[in-house]
Amino acid sequence: MGIDATPLIGQRTGVGRYVHALVGALAGRPSVDLRATAFTLRGRRDLAAALPPGVPAVARPAPARLLRSSWSRGGPPPVEWLCGRVQVFHGTNFVLPPRRRAAGVLTVHDLGFLHLPETLAAANLVYRDLVPRGVREAAVTLTPTETVRQEVLAEFGVSPGRVLVTPLGVDDRWFAAPGDPPSVLDAAGRPVLDGPPYVLFVGSVEPRKGLPTLVEALRRCPAGSAPRLVVAGPAGWGTPLETEASLDVVRTGFLGDEQLHALVAGAAALALPSRYEGFGLPVLEALAAGTPVLASDLPVLREVGGDHASYLPVGDADAWAAALTAAAEVRGGHDPAPGRSWARRWTWDACADATEAAYARAALGG
Repeated sequence: MGIDATPLIGQRTGVGRYVHALVGALAGRPSVDLRATAFTLRGRRDLAAALPPGVPAVARPAPARLLRSSWSRGGPPPVEWLCGRVQVFHGTNFVLPPRRRAAGVLTVHDLGFLHLPETLAAANLVYRDLVPRGVREAAVTLTPTETVRQEVLAEFGVSPGRVLVTPLGVDDRWFAAPGDPPSVLDAAGRPVLDGPPYVLFVGSVEPRKGLPTLVEALRRCPAGSAPRLVVAGPAGWGTPLETEASLDVVRTGFLGDEQLHALVAGAAALALPSRYEGFGLPVLEALAAGTPVLASDLPVLREVGGDHASYLPVGDADAWAAALTAAAEVRGGHDPAPGRSWARRWTWDACADATEAAYARAALGG
């Protein structure tokens, strides 16, 4: 089986964490003989270092943008040129390359490129051509949620049996409270954990995440009651997040796993004010850490968070202001057990089981 492991190169945000956990859960399974490739010109050494034992890296140097441009027109090269002969190839990040003989499995994480195209980074506009082509050609398309599965079925008209849900999981480390939390610093080198109660946003700073709603909500909090807002994640793209000096907003940039665990566990609440999501993994990770969750009232976030998050109208700064104020006031006053029990239902082994079944179906012709 060939798998696109390009998202393992560089800082791992949502898709990178998915691929890392999936490859780790599949590695060593007797019925899955994985080989990983990457669509990259310079990152092959980084790929080999990111893979678990027993999963070889097989890749030719090739610039990703040129590959995507050619593939969007149905052009060469076939994926076997990059990774060798395989029975099934899994495109893990929206892109299913052309193949000589291999059956195709494609993961479509969301349809943001159709629903909110103005929020895409310029390099990802090619998804508008690549994803429809990939879904048509794939023996099996995978989605992280039933919500996205229904969107794919409605948009592309493929047979329901060719679109399967492989829900994401929660790493066990999220359930362990940090005994001696590591130091977490903001972008200016100042400690974050030692200070006033804070509400945390985790993710790339990009237009569809709805961060301006959080900033406006802070402005509308009653004087003296607004919590600190901590933004943990890479800069992303789009209009820079603008705040004034009177608001207590700190940026940490991208954090490693240990620091991120400590930051989530210490938060008064995790806030996800997204305009659109395909899954919303920080919701589950916060619940696993025992942290309350404030999330946009989106069907996909209700699917992931169940009854264990507080849902707020998308873009309603007044509602978010009231929720932020309450979160800071009742910090530590909630029972984390139900949320943790819910989060334990979502495992990477289950994701790997469903993905392995999809590989078997694809190998038999879909």
